Order: sequence, then structure tokens, then C-alpha cells
Amino acid sequence: MSHASEAKATKTEPTLKWSAFPERIRALEPFSDRFEAFRLAADSCEVLFATYPAGTTIAPHRHETDNWGVITKGEMVITMLGREHRFGPGEWYHVPAGCEHAARCSTDTEEIEFWFKR
Repeated sequence: MSHASEAKATKTEPTLKWSAFPERIRALEPFSDRFEAFRLAADSCEVLFATYPAGTTIAPHRHETDNWGVITKGEMVITMLGREHRFGPGEWYHVPAGCEHAARCSTDTEEIEFWFKR
């Protein structure tokens, strides 16, 4: 048996919990006092890593930025143009600049959001 065939493949367990962002992300600049979010500075874009506890509601508001987000855990309901839209893990949403919208999360929810400057 060759030395190479004696080597055993090892399986490594993930070191991250899906319920929390990695320490490196949590070390970024805090973004909000209404929910847990961390800002990653980027040219012409802000990147947020946000956590919303179950029961979070965000009142109707507008942004000057074109916002895209992807849900990584839980579910977010976004009300925009008089309609509710539900987004779960792996699903992307888009809120155009200037469009009034509101959001709520009935379960613990996490997302990565991109705020593109106009």
C-alpha cells in the first residue's frame, strides 16, 4: 500500500452557527439600534448583515438607495405598493430607491442587504 493511499480523508465540522454571523462580521461597524446589523463599507454601496428577532416590525419608510437583499434565515414580509411579499432563505428582494415600504419578521430572521447609492 502506498503512503498516499494510507492517508485518511478527514471530515471537518462547520465552525459557524447559522443563527449568528461570524465574529469577523460582528466586528464590523454597527448600523442600527432597532435591530442587529453590521455595515461593510464599499464604494457606491453599503453592505449590511442584519438580524431581526421574531416580532420585529419596521414602519413604512423610504431610502435614497436602491436596495437588494437576500434572506439567509427565517422569513421577511415586505409591504410595497400596497402588496405583501414573503421572502425566505435564499430568496432575493429589491426595493427601488424612493419606494415606500415596510417590513416585518414573525420568526428570527437574518439577511445580507446591499444599499446601492444613486
